[in-house]
Amino acid sequence: MNRYRKTFRSCVGAAVLAALSVPAVSISSPALAADSSAAQMQQVVAALRGITTMTADFAQSDRNGSVVTGKLTLQRPGRIRFQYEPSVHMLIVGDGKALTLIDYDVNQVSRWPIGNSPLGAILDPKRDVSKLGVIRPTGNPNVISVEVRDSSHPEYGVITLIFTKDASAPGGLELSYWVALDAQNQRTTIRLTNQRYGVAIPSNAFKWNDPRVKAGHR
Repeated sequence: MNRYRKTFRSCVGAAVLAALSVPAVSISSPALAADSSAAQMQQVVAALRGITTMTADFAQSDRNGSVVTGKLTLQRPGRIRFQYEPSVHMLIVGDGKALTLIDYDVNQVSRWPIGNSPLGAILDPKRDVSKLGVIRPTGNPNVISVEVRDSSHPEYGVITLIFTKDASAPGGLELSYWVALDAQNQRTTIRLTNQRYGVAIPSNAFKWNDPRVKAGHR
C-alpha cells in the first residue's frame, strides 16, 4: 500500500483524536464554561444542518508533510466526493449509504458504511453531533473546535472539526478544516478554501467508473 493510499484511508477510516495547533485557554468559572460550550455547540449544529450543498478546494496532508490537493463536492445527507489532483489516481465517493475508495492504479474498490467513519460526523444525519461532540477551547473567540466521537464504537474513530466565524456561511460558521489520527498514529488534515454553499450539484457528481469492469473482474 503506497503512502497516498495510507493517507486516504486514514482520512476516512478509524481515527482517534488529532492534536490541534490551537492553544487551550482556562476559564475560571465552570458554569460560564458550560454555558459557553453549550452555545457554541448549538452554533455548530446549526452550521452543519445549514449546509445543503458545498464545494471547496482542499489540501490533504499527513504527519510526514506529504500534501495532495483536489476538489470537494458535498451534498447532505451522505454524499461527498474527493476528486484528487490528476497525478493521484484515486477517488473517494460517498453515495448516501457508503463511502467508496477507488484505486485506479490497482483496480481495487473498498466500501464501508458512512456511519463507521469519522466523516459520519459531517455526513450521517443519524450521528447527533450535540450528543457525541465536545467543545474544546481554542483561545480564539472566532474559532470553534468540536471533537466528535462515539464512545460506544471507538472503532469508528474521532474527528475534530474546526469552524471559523463567518456571517456569510450557514449558521454563521464556516467549516475550515478537520483533523484525524488513526490507530496507527497516522494523522490526516483536510483544509478547505474557496467554500461555496447552496450551489447546484450535477446529478452525476457522486458516480464513478468501476476499474474492475475494465480489468475483467468485479
